[in-house]
Amino acid sequence: MSGSTASKVVFLPGSYRDRSARVCVDGDRVLRALTGEAATVWRRLQPSDFWRQVCDQGLVVATAEAEGDAAWAAQQGYQLVLQHERIGLISWPWEWSFSMLRDAALLQLSILQQALPAGFDLADATPFNFQFRGASVQFMDVGSFRLRQPGGLWEGYRQFCEQFLAPLLLQAWKQMDFQPWLRGRMTGIPLRQMAGLLSWRDLLFRRGAWTHIWLHSRIASVMQRSRQQAGPDELSTEMILSNLRGLQRVVRSLQWTPADSAWQDYYETAAHATTHAAEKSQFVSRACSQFRPDVTWDLGCNEGRYSRIAAEWGTVLALDADHAVIDRLYRGLVAEPRDSIFRQRITPLVCNLADPSPSQGWRLQERLSLLARSQPRLVLCLAVIHHLVLGCGLLLEDVVRWLAELRVPVVFEWVDREDPLVCRMLQQRQDVFTDYSEERLRSALRGVFQVSAEQCLSGGHRKLLLLLPVTAGDQA
Repeated sequence: MSGSTASKVVFLPGSYRDRSARVCVDGDRVLRALTGEAATVWRRLQPSDFWRQVCDQGLVVATAEAEGDAAWAAQQGYQLVLQHERIGLISWPWEWSFSMLRDAALLQLSILQQALPAGFDLADATPFNFQFRGASVQFMDVGSFRLRQPGGLWEGYRQFCEQFLAPLLLQAWKQMDFQPWLRGRMTGIPLRQMAGLLSWRDLLFRRGAWTHIWLHSRIASVMQRSRQQAGPDELSTEMILSNLRGLQRVVRSLQWTPADSAWQDYYETAAHATTHAAEKSQFVSRACSQFRPDVTWDLGCNEGRYSRIAAEWGTVLALDADHAVIDRLYRGLVAEPRDSIFRQRITPLVCNLADPSPSQGWRLQERLSLLARSQPRLVLCLAVIHHLVLGCGLLLEDVVRWLAELRVPVVFEWVDREDPLVCRMLQQRQDVFTDYSEERLRSALRGVFQVSAEQCLSGGHRKLLLLLPVTAGDQA
């Protein structure tokens, strides 16, 4: 790293907790600067059989010592710099589905079970240490590894229960989406609050409720005494491994059966969805061939039919507000071989476009908004506009303006007022949506989008538009 390049290195605001292993970026490179203690751990970790095994399995992000960065590291007070393979999209736990959080929890337990006998430990147990590459989860916080201390307890136990286990139990047992809870409190669900949500039947008859939630919430002092009275390292390690195996059984047993999804049977029950599928697929395919997008956003993706078309060209962010359809899409992708391009390239996330993840945390920079984390090259906005305007109450002009601010081509489906689905939506509420008309749509598009292609779908009530952003030069 030359002096001029070093001046461009930026520490990530969200990495301030990693004091011994700060994450920074240098252009497209993702680096981690290690203090002397963290460097010592890395030098023990990197040649170990344990590390080689988890790397070969693809469970951790690819990491190597960065070359040519010694001078910069020394100037900053660090001893060693690592370089991580870059992850294209960063997502947050409140954007994951039930199965995604569950798989991350199981990977956390699996890695720790392999690390302890090898002489290593993990400093914490938070979902923020994991990311999804497509539909495959990876551990990325290499800096959280440390050497196992004799008689040490698993300090991440409470964090695991509050940020992994409690949200999963809430979803599986109470049919309460965990995403708003994690978004509202990034440190998870306090165990005393979770215990208060459980009934006596839960505590007596559901595996893990009594031990990992109710009792755990009340034994902080006992945990401290256990630290003082711990026996030999081998005994202490075996006790922790036993606890990990118990947690693993609990997490694996958890299943979520959606009770109130409006869209998980969309393609089985909506005749127009299958009627128009071939026409829409061809239109999307032509747009992808024209623009060759390396990043596509599929808004209201449902089962991901059009995400798969876009995935032939690059990565796809498949967004839907319906938790159940995202969970089903994720499970379908995970069932495919690991080398499937769809599993590698499509990342499904729970996202309500009318209430997307904001920037939050310390100085509103710790966990960035969706727009700050991802920049699409193509947007698919198919059969979404009527839900945003008639369902969420957004203004048609505002939705168009938001799409225009992305400054990329948009495949847009217009659904008129005579469409059977729109008619049913309007029967259930007072029709105050005077802005919902094709005339108003065309007016909103004027000056910000050019309609490059247009196709009426069979049935006559839906149209596909290929919208190209209008630049300042075009307006002139």
